[in-house]
Amino acid sequence: MQQTKILLEESEMPTHWYNVAADMPNPPAPPLGPDGNPVTPDAMSAIFCEPIIQQEMAQERWIEIPDEVRQVLTMWRPSPMFRAHRLEKALGTPAKIFYKYEGVSPAGSHKPNSAVPQAYYNKMAGVKKLTTETGAGQWGSSISLAGQMYGLDVTVYMVKVSYQQKPFRRSMMETWGAKVYASPTDHTQAGKAALAADPNNPGSLGLAISEAVEVAASNPDTCYSLGSVLNHVCLHQTIIGQEAKKQLAKVDEYPDIVIGCCGGGSNFAGVAFPFLADKAAGKEVRLVAVEPDSCPTLTRGHYAYDFGDSVGMTPLMLMYTLGHDFMPPSIHAGGLRYHGDSPLLSQLVKEGIVEAHGIPQLATFEAGVQFARAEGIIPAPESCHAVARAIIEANACKESGEAKTILFNLSGHGHFDMASYDKFFAGELENYAYPEQAIKDALSHLPKVG
Repeated sequence: MQQTKILLEESEMPTHWYNVAADMPNPPAPPLGPDGNPVTPDAMSAIFCEPIIQQEMAQERWIEIPDEVRQVLTMWRPSPMFRAHRLEKALGTPAKIFYKYEGVSPAGSHKPNSAVPQAYYNKMAGVKKLTTETGAGQWGSSISLAGQMYGLDVTVYMVKVSYQQKPFRRSMMETWGAKVYASPTDHTQAGKAALAADPNNPGSLGLAISEAVEVAASNPDTCYSLGSVLNHVCLHQTIIGQEAKKQLAKVDEYPDIVIGCCGGGSNFAGVAFPFLADKAAGKEVRLVAVEPDSCPTLTRGHYAYDFGDSVGMTPLMLMYTLGHDFMPPSIHAGGLRYHGDSPLLSQLVKEGIVEAHGIPQLATFEAGVQFARAEGIIPAPESCHAVARAIIEANACKESGEAKTILFNLSGHGHFDMASYDKFFAGELENYAYPEQAIKDALSHLPKVG
């Protein structure tokens, strides 16, 4: 059976980003400063340029994509969608499985969808340098690429365990001109404190954020760039779901279930948020976020105000969190090892509009291998979480006899993650469910907010 490939013309690429805040049942909770009051734009200007701040706080439903940004995005967009006929046959399911493939970007993932506009806006604002963090390296490589396109110096603080596990991601960043450091470093006060407490600290996204924010806040020519979590990043990624809706319409389909893996939330938001507008209008569609059992933010975290970084340099955000000093285990889906989640996504989960599920590490690799052997594409370890949930839903259709339509976002390829697959085949990976007591200990350190 032949695979179905659904393409869009360049002229069909969206002209606007979709802002989910306009269709949420309740207004998004504001970020708070140290005094417990909502953060002002002036306070955010210490690390962000003005256009980014405006988008972070925007309430209007549609925000125009600059022509200059769209021109760059057409290097790989619109991205293709596939009907997974071979996987359906292998599963013996009556379900129709579609996947949106973001691995066609130069960096091999969905992350450039936000890296390009962030670099563009910073360039227009006169910024010379960007600092950022990265886990698995997909965001770091993407902002390195975008920085090269717009003549910006980029410094990346890469979580140490991923720096060691994924050396070719580091090579990509350096090829595009970025400086890359294994976090924690001895270059920042945040890094020095972490190393003093534990010289073998494996690093975390929260800690790498602390280092990048510290450098941006102390240098007037430098801004900070974030690859997930915040509203403007989720906004930029909605180009994915908008294209997906057009592609499904071309084959007269609409999903019953939309699935995305979730670390900070940008990938899930990108594919699912545009469908929330339909859900708000009464359309029946399940929106399913999938995270690792070992970093169970949405499924076992606490809904509370917390810092976005380990040290406490960011504003307080109302989100599901495992505690800002949570130190996640060294799983191979490094892009999902974050203590918090997008405040927008967290609120939607809290209000029962979005579902959240956890998947054990071995099950994600089993799903990734099954998908690769059926469809040919080797998914990134992060993307394997979405694949695994799609297979669970397809098997449920097999049991019930329902022919549901499933859409998931294949957020990136695994070409630079083959060491992880090697460990899986060698039996060197194991499941890790984060201990309940460790979660309770981390949550006991949540900041007190009136």
